[in-house]
Amino acid sequence: MAFLDNIFSFINMRSFSSVWFWIVLALYWSSVSQTVLGAPYDVILRAKRDMAQDKDDLDRLVYIHLRRRLEMMRRAGHWVVAFAATLLTAIFILAFSYRVEFAQALFVLIMPITLVRLAGLRMCFRIEREGLQGVRLARVLLKHRFWMQVLGVIAIFVTAVWGMLHVMSRSALGL
Repeated sequence: MAFLDNIFSFINMRSFSSVWFWIVLALYWSSVSQTVLGAPYDVILRAKRDMAQDKDDLDRLVYIHLRRRLEMMRRAGHWVVAFAATLLTAIFILAFSYRVEFAQALFVLIMPITLVRLAGLRMCFRIEREGLQGVRLARVLLKHRFWMQVLGVIAIFVTAVWGMLHVMSRSALGL
């Protein structure tokens, strides 16, 4: 039992005042802006400059990831959506009806992640439907990256404001 107490004191289940929560948040949004559909940002930029080898590399990378995502969604997409919706609903109820701080922290992490995944899936269907390649594909990926960065800024701002309000309200109550 002492082992679990040590782990939980290290992790600190008071999420918004934990450095681990903010590290996870920063790492996730950093990774979102570094790769788009498995293609690193620098490869996308070089492909946009119309370099033949980089366009080919970009096409291959993106289509590998695109096929994997679309195949999974076509096989079990309804189960994935049902599970995600159930999980988000349960976390939302725990977070805002029962005011569980850990659930609030999970919700402000997972909800934007879900939006990023849905936007990525939507982009996969568009790329497949339009058969985008080369420079056009690079432009679409850069535009998608821009909007994911905007979403990230909004998500980080909302998370920071919610976290500050939560920590300040706890300190005002003396908890």
